[in-house]
Amino acid sequence: MADEGPPVRAPRPGFAASPSRGKFTLHNGPSYRASGDGDIRTGLWVLDRHCNGMGFLHGGMACAFADSALAWAVWSATGKMSVTIKLTVEFMEIAREGEWIEAHPEVTAVDGDFVHVTARIVKEDGGLAARADAVFRTVRRKV
Repeated sequence: MADEGPPVRAPRPGFAASPSRGKFTLHNGPSYRASGDGDIRTGLWVLDRHCNGMGFLHGGMACAFADSALAWAVWSATGKMSVTIKLTVEFMEIAREGEWIEAHPEVTAVDGDFVHVTARIVKEDGGLAARADAVFRTVRRKV
């Protein structure tokens, strides 16, 4: 039986639970989306299951969180589903268990089916936990 860990905390004000985008996202969540029109930020409470053996956000979880937030930005800009072609993450500051982190994504270019995006992963104290850059390819499949 999987360890469910502590109860999930409520999201920060201005955020609401993000709908699941599949089993992987459901297992790694919960994540939250900003609830204001045009606001494409994504938030996450760093839980025990998101941490490495040293007690801070695992690099793989940081990458998964960034990838999901960037994909949401692509969807918001294009209305199309997409797949990740390239993802680069630079780790800056440690995000510890219990901290709230937010992805602040921005679409920087759309070139046909290719969408270039970037995001800052910001800690609740304003520190920069990571920076992510990616290229996504939109797909024609309808939701």
